[in-house]
Amino acid sequence: MRYDYDLVIVGAGSAGMAAADIAPRMGVRAALVERSRIGGDCLWTGCVPSKALIASARLAHTMRRASDLGLEPSSRAIDTRGVMARLRGVRQEIAAGSDSAEHFESLGVAVHTGDASLVDGHTVNVGTRAITGRYILLATGSRPSVPAIAGLTETGFLTSEQLFECDRLPDSIVIIGGGPIAVEMAQAMQRLGTAVTLLEALPGILNREEPVLSDDVRRTLEGEGVSIHVGVRIERAGASDGHKAVHGTVEGQERAWACDEILVATGRAPNVETLALDQAGVGYTKQGITVDRRLRTTVSSIYAAGDVAGRYLFTHSAVSEAATALRSMFYPGSKAAANAVPWATFTDPELGHAGMTSDEAKRSLGEGNVLVFDQSLADSDRARAEGAGGRIVLVTDRRYRLLGAHVLAPGAGDMMGALSDAIERGARLTPDFANMVQVYPTISFSLSQAAGQATYRQLARPFLQAMRRINTLIH
Repeated sequence: MRYDYDLVIVGAGSAGMAAADIAPRMGVRAALVERSRIGGDCLWTGCVPSKALIASARLAHTMRRASDLGLEPSSRAIDTRGVMARLRGVRQEIAAGSDSAEHFESLGVAVHTGDASLVDGHTVNVGTRAITGRYILLATGSRPSVPAIAGLTETGFLTSEQLFECDRLPDSIVIIGGGPIAVEMAQAMQRLGTAVTLLEALPGILNREEPVLSDDVRRTLEGEGVSIHVGVRIERAGASDGHKAVHGTVEGQERAWACDEILVATGRAPNVETLALDQAGVGYTKQGITVDRRLRTTVSSIYAAGDVAGRYLFTHSAVSEAATALRSMFYPGSKAAANAVPWATFTDPELGHAGMTSDEAKRSLGEGNVLVFDQSLADSDRARAEGAGGRIVLVTDRRYRLLGAHVLAPGAGDMMGALSDAIERGARLTPDFANMVQVYPTISFSLSQAAGQATYRQLARPFLQAMRRINTLIH
């Protein structure tokens, strides 16, 4: 059968754009289908605007605490209209370049605009037109998930899809949720002058992270003025006299939190509703489209990558999965999708995550078979010079094989790729990390200090102590 294209990519977010960029370089005739704006969540409502907001907030915070570094501080009130205008400008600058239809068309990719739905394993309806492909890649991403809270819709609320369209930040806000988006926005908005209250149903914030580091982040945010409440059972929302309020209970006590605006940041849901997956026989769950290790769905000619596949909801994972899917389609037998995917929460300091937490390792291997090395940045000359705090937690088995690496430090995200790779390679704190020469003075030098803990522990073993004594007697 002759197809219109070798590959039809549905969705022009991070995964779809990566696939559209790679395909023509592989000699693959590709079409890219998008119903809205090219760039997806990352460009318009996620990574780019949130990090632009965080950058402004970090500078505002630094200006206020300049006296910590021997400079005159500035405590002027911030007009956030300029901040919001800047982040929208950053988005537009990126959209005008590589995240545009013109860019992909210049590569030879056909760009189609409209709602897409599957007909079968090789056919996609785009509006009233059907296009065919030898393979189809579903990359439709995800959207904010909104919990069913009485009165919330009537009261009105923001998600990340509306937040960055605001002309200015509100004077006060209640954030529902305690995950990365909630925590990042809580710190950023508090630093920019918004009075922030964060409500989390679980016993703590950032529940997927190393517990001691999640606690450190909480203390940092609370020290900057964010009001954090955990174990909250939210019951309803309402509005009166131009103000909003969230009502709930904490430890059996009824509470109400008043605000100018409500931000819902309680996770994400895959965009599958309009794809007609059932018609094409593609399996899926509430987490996303079901895929195997090579990103193939239950229909052999259809693959899925990025948030819609429900594996890891990160831009870097989406890009990696898109590349894996194309290799699997056109170069059978290629490497499967990565399972060890690092990530970072872009608070200040940043919180980086690779591999297992100490609790996960203990549940998997047994508590007696896990070692935890906790290195405070109070011992880092670089951190002290810059007035920064944080710590590094490394998790190993009893042979010092690295199982997890968790870093709370400035620029932690930049360290996680190498640490994730070390975990995949089965690297050990000693000798691998102990023998690695790190640049001084850097935060990474603290990895050597943490590895030194393992070395000292090893040197204290009775066998090695006996060997040292024998060597002393011989010489």
